[in-house]
Amino acid sequence: MSKYAPRLIEYIEKHPEFIQPESRKNEMVNTFLKPGLQDLCVSRTSFKWGIPVDFDPKHVVYVWIDALSNYITGLGYDVDGNSSEMFKKYWPADLHLIGKDILRFHTIYWPIMLMALDLPLPKQVFGHPWLIQSDGKMSKSRGNVLYADDMVDLFGVDAVRYFVLHEMPYENDGVVSWELLIERINSDLANTLGNLVNRTISMVNKYSGGVVNNAGVAEEVDAELKDSIRAYRIHVNECMEKLKCADALTEIFNIFRRLNKYIDETMPWVLGKDETKKDRLDTVLYNLVEGITIGASLLASFLPETADKIVAQLCTEKRKVTELGTFGLYPSGNSVTASPEILFARIDTEKMLEEIAVRFPSKEPEAPKPEKPAQPEKSEPDRIAAVVKEQLTIEEFDKMQLQVGQILSCEEVPKSKKLLCSQVQVEGRVLQIVSGIKNYYSPEDMVGRKVVVITNLKPAKLAGIESQGMLLCAEDPEGKLSLLTTDRDVPAGSMIS
Repeated sequence: MSKYAPRLIEYIEKHPEFIQPESRKNEMVNTFLKPGLQDLCVSRTSFKWGIPVDFDPKHVVYVWIDALSNYITGLGYDVDGNSSEMFKKYWPADLHLIGKDILRFHTIYWPIMLMALDLPLPKQVFGHPWLIQSDGKMSKSRGNVLYADDMVDLFGVDAVRYFVLHEMPYENDGVVSWELLIERINSDLANTLGNLVNRTISMVNKYSGGVVNNAGVAEEVDAELKDSIRAYRIHVNECMEKLKCADALTEIFNIFRRLNKYIDETMPWVLGKDETKKDRLDTVLYNLVEGITIGASLLASFLPETADKIVAQLCTEKRKVTELGTFGLYPSGNSVTASPEILFARIDTEKMLEEIAVRFPSKEPEAPKPEKPAQPEKSEPDRIAAVVKEQLTIEEFDKMQLQVGQILSCEEVPKSKKLLCSQVQVEGRVLQIVSGIKNYYSPEDMVGRKVVVITNLKPAKLAGIESQGMLLCAEDPEGKLSLLTTDRDVPAGSMIS
């Protein structure tokens, strides 16, 4: 790893688009690469599952070495030069789209593996953020997990797709909740989109017998509408080029918002009362149907079922990408459905939340522990003396070797409710340390942390796994553990004295 670090830093500097978003790139460079990249042990002995190392049956290949190589071996890569045509066609990948918690493996380990093989790197790696609850990360132990399947059962797949994509910002974590999901359905899907489609089809049926005619009686507001729709379409493309899906969805819905505004500007219900305005009314309704068709075609990649329902009710087809810049392709004289379907019904928030509380109850609070018999109150000196351990001499304390370690990877210990197994970089070696902190930290939370480690403990086995050190933690009065950490600028291996 250390051999290739300068080369990787140079590559990232010459290809600023390689790691996105920018903050993720800065994190990888400043936290891992520039402080000095340590070598990585590519095998493990603490468990049996995995690919055996052929020259030592006690070792198995480190899972990330195995997993990352699948990107090319799955395409038919052959180390002896006999790679498949599929590999030659599809590698290097245009994009690795991965969660931000495994970015280090994809932007440091993986590129170095490819450099060692003299293979081109993927063109871009994007580390997307998380969706979290308003009070923090979702956790089964806290009972605050929202499952997509439960949401789909209640609201349908397209509503959930819209919500998840819309609430996932480009760089920062997004917040999810039942209340916010219902709000998005009511405001965006039911009102902005659903009401627009239903109103338009109903007006075509009421004023034009269900037939959409382009009478060509244009006014200035029509040109502004067409220019706006063309501009929003370009903005959608620009957002998607930068992987900003939430922003792209917003631009699509700006089309629907502009069409709703167009209805208010042109007032078809007023035009319908004046027979001399029939051609103008037909033109207005045509522009609405045409604009909705363009919006639905852009929406198809995000909400496919909804897009299909819209064009089916307009009795037309989705546009090709090459056609979306042209306004006026809807066939004049075409008929819409006589019975428009409600795309998204408004939801009674209070009743729905009551139903959700019954169907998906949150975790019940733990039963209160029996109170302990009252103890005589201790004086302050006695209280302090009760928590102070036996005094040590400076020579005894000096026997402990405390160092800064950086957690390279972390996994749950199988069948254990409390234990995590971490690989901790300390100077030129990696220590395997088992810690009883699973109730307070997830494996993803651990990776990358700079922690305080006792590095000269005799190895001991916990749950059958050898632990070669100890991570120091603080314990609050309620028994909650917190890792002792250091500033990221402190190099791994630094002595603590």
